[in-house]
Amino acid sequence: MCCSNKLSEGKYKELEEFIKLHNNNEAHLIVILHKAQELFGYLPREVQVFISKKLGIPYSKVYGVVTFYSFFSTTAKGKYVINVCKGTACFVRGAGEILEEFEKKLEINQGETTQDGKYTIDTLRCVGACGLAPVVSVNGKVYGHFNKKDVDKLIQEYSE
Repeated sequence: MCCSNKLSEGKYKELEEFIKLHNNNEAHLIVILHKAQELFGYLPREVQVFISKKLGIPYSKVYGVVTFYSFFSTTAKGKYVINVCKGTACFVRGAGEILEEFEKKLEINQGETTQDGKYTIDTLRCVGACGLAPVVSVNGKVYGHFNKKDVDKLIQEYSE
Protein backbone atom coordinates (compact mmCIF):
# COMPACT_ATOMS: atom_id res chain seq x y z
CA MET A 1 0.00 0.00 0.00
CA CYS A 2 1.06 3.58 -0.40
CA CYS A 3 -0.29 5.27 2.65
CA SER A 4 1.22 7.15 5.55
CA ASN A 5 -1.24 6.37 8.35
CA LYS A 6 -4.01 4.00 9.43
CA LEU A 7 -6.78 6.37 8.31
CA SER A 8 -5.31 6.64 4.82
CA GLU A 9 -4.68 2.90 4.76
CA GLY A 10 -8.40 2.27 5.28
CA LYS A 11 -9.28 4.69 2.49
CA TYR A 12 -6.83 3.08 0.08
CA LYS A 13 -8.23 -0.34 0.94
CA GLU A 14 -11.79 0.88 0.28
CA LEU A 15 -10.68 2.44 -3.01
CA GLU A 16 -8.93 -0.78 -4.02
CA GLU A 17 -12.10 -2.77 -3.33
CA PHE A 18 -14.13 -0.25 -5.37
CA ILE A 19 -11.71 -0.60 -8.28
CA LYS A 20 -12.01 -4.40 -8.05
CA LEU A 21 -15.82 -4.07 -8.17
CA HIS A 22 -15.27 -2.38 -11.51
CA ASN A 23 -13.00 -5.21 -12.67
CA ASN A 24 -9.91 -2.96 -12.68
CA ASN A 25 -11.36 -1.63 -15.94
CA GLU A 26 -10.05 1.64 -17.36
CA ALA A 27 -13.51 2.33 -18.82
CA HIS A 28 -14.63 3.13 -15.26
CA LEU A 29 -11.89 5.68 -14.60
CA ILE A 30 -14.21 8.65 -14.03
CA VAL A 31 -16.42 6.69 -11.60
CA ILE A 32 -13.30 5.53 -9.76
CA LEU A 33 -11.95 9.08 -9.58
CA HIS A 34 -15.25 10.28 -8.13
CA LYS A 35 -15.06 7.57 -5.47
CA ALA A 36 -11.44 8.47 -4.68
CA GLN A 37 -12.32 12.14 -4.32
CA GLU A 38 -15.25 11.21 -2.08
CA LEU A 39 -12.89 9.17 0.11
CA PHE A 40 -9.91 11.54 0.25
CA GLY A 41 -11.64 14.90 -0.32
CA TYR A 42 -9.37 15.58 -3.30
CA LEU A 43 -7.06 13.73 -5.71
CA PRO A 44 -3.42 14.19 -4.69
CA ARG A 45 -0.69 12.75 -6.91
CA GLU A 46 -0.29 9.68 -4.69
CA VAL A 47 -3.94 8.71 -5.14
CA GLN A 48 -3.72 9.22 -8.91
CA VAL A 49 -0.62 7.02 -9.08
CA PHE A 50 -2.37 4.36 -7.00
CA ILE A 51 -5.32 4.37 -9.42
CA SER A 52 -3.05 4.24 -12.47
CA LYS A 53 -1.26 1.19 -11.07
CA LYS A 54 -4.47 -0.62 -10.16
CA LEU A 55 -5.92 0.02 -13.62
CA GLY A 56 -2.65 -0.68 -15.43
CA ILE A 57 -2.68 2.65 -17.24
CA PRO A 58 -0.13 5.48 -17.36
CA TYR A 59 -0.29 8.06 -14.61
CA SER A 60 -0.41 10.71 -17.36
CA LYS A 61 -3.79 9.39 -18.49
CA VAL A 62 -5.25 9.63 -14.98
CA TYR A 63 -3.75 13.08 -14.51
CA GLY A 64 -5.14 14.19 -17.87
CA VAL A 65 -8.68 13.24 -16.86
CA VAL A 66 -8.34 14.79 -13.40
CA THR A 67 -7.12 18.10 -14.78
CA PHE A 68 -9.59 18.17 -17.68
CA TYR A 69 -12.76 17.98 -15.59
CA SER A 70 -13.44 20.90 -13.25
CA PHE A 71 -15.23 18.78 -10.66
CA PHE A 72 -11.99 17.03 -9.73
CA SER A 73 -9.53 18.76 -7.42
CA THR A 74 -5.83 18.14 -6.89
CA THR A 75 -5.72 20.29 -3.77
CA ALA A 76 -7.35 19.80 -0.39
CA LYS A 77 -10.64 21.60 0.14
CA GLY A 78 -12.14 22.99 3.30
CA LYS A 79 -14.83 21.25 5.30
CA TYR A 80 -17.33 23.59 3.65
CA VAL A 81 -16.87 24.33 -0.04
CA ILE A 82 -18.72 27.51 -0.96
CA ASN A 83 -19.40 27.74 -4.69
CA VAL A 84 -20.62 30.96 -6.24
CA CYS A 85 -22.25 30.45 -9.64
CA LYS A 86 -20.75 32.75 -12.24
CA GLY A 87 -22.93 31.66 -15.13
CA THR A 88 -24.48 34.47 -17.15
CA ALA A 89 -27.78 34.69 -15.24
CA CYS A 90 -26.03 34.68 -11.86
CA PHE A 91 -23.29 37.04 -12.96
CA VAL A 92 -25.68 39.72 -14.24
CA ARG A 93 -27.60 39.48 -10.98
CA GLY A 94 -24.60 40.19 -8.76
CA ALA A 95 -22.56 37.01 -8.37
CA GLY A 96 -19.33 39.02 -8.66
CA GLU A 97 -20.26 41.16 -5.65
CA ILE A 98 -21.27 38.06 -3.69
CA LEU A 99 -17.92 36.42 -4.45
CA GLU A 100 -16.06 39.58 -3.36
CA GLU A 101 -18.04 39.64 -0.10
CA PHE A 102 -17.15 36.01 0.69
CA GLU A 103 -13.49 36.75 -0.07
CA LYS A 104 -13.57 39.80 2.20
CA LYS A 105 -15.35 38.05 5.09
CA LEU A 106 -13.26 34.87 4.96
CA GLU A 107 -10.01 36.70 4.07
CA ILE A 108 -9.20 34.31 1.22
CA ASN A 109 -9.47 34.46 -2.56
CA GLN A 110 -11.36 32.22 -4.93
CA GLY A 111 -9.73 28.79 -5.05
CA GLU A 112 -8.23 29.16 -1.58
CA THR A 113 -8.99 27.54 1.76
CA THR A 114 -8.99 29.24 5.14
CA GLN A 115 -6.02 28.42 7.37
CA ASP A 116 -8.25 26.49 9.78
CA GLY A 117 -9.36 24.26 6.88
CA LYS A 118 -12.98 25.16 7.39
CA TYR A 119 -13.94 27.03 4.20
CA THR A 120 -12.96 26.96 0.54
CA ILE A 121 -14.33 29.48 -1.94
CA ASP A 122 -14.80 28.32 -5.52
CA THR A 123 -16.89 29.28 -8.51
CA LEU A 124 -19.02 27.30 -10.92
CA ARG A 125 -19.97 28.15 -14.48
CA CYS A 126 -23.62 27.14 -14.11
CA VAL A 127 -25.65 24.98 -11.75
CA GLY A 128 -28.73 24.87 -13.99
CA ALA A 129 -30.85 26.93 -11.63
CA CYS A 130 -30.98 30.18 -13.58
CA GLY A 131 -34.47 30.96 -12.28
CA LEU A 132 -32.97 31.14 -8.78
CA ALA A 133 -30.07 33.41 -9.80
CA PRO A 134 -27.81 34.34 -8.21
CA VAL A 135 -27.02 30.95 -6.72
CA VAL A 136 -24.53 29.89 -4.07
CA SER A 137 -24.02 26.30 -2.95
CA VAL A 138 -22.30 24.84 0.08
CA ASN A 139 -21.24 21.19 -0.24
CA GLY A 140 -23.93 20.78 -2.89
CA LYS A 141 -26.78 22.45 -0.96
CA VAL A 142 -28.16 25.22 -3.20
CA TYR A 143 -29.16 28.68 -1.97
CA GLY A 144 -31.13 30.67 -4.54
CA HIS A 145 -31.87 34.39 -4.87
CA PHE A 146 -28.70 34.95 -2.88
CA ASN A 147 -27.39 38.45 -2.24
CA LYS A 148 -24.44 40.13 -0.59
CA LYS A 149 -26.34 40.55 2.67
CA ASP A 150 -26.80 36.77 2.93
CA VAL A 151 -23.05 36.11 3.15
CA ASP A 152 -22.73 36.65 6.92
CA LYS A 153 -25.81 34.53 7.59
CA LEU A 154 -24.47 31.65 5.48
CA ILE A 155 -21.04 31.75 7.12
CA GLN A 156 -22.75 31.72 10.52
CA GLU A 157 -24.88 28.74 9.49
CA TYR A 158 -21.69 26.74 8.81
CA SER A 159 -19.58 28.08 11.68
CA GLU A 160 -20.19 25.19 14.14
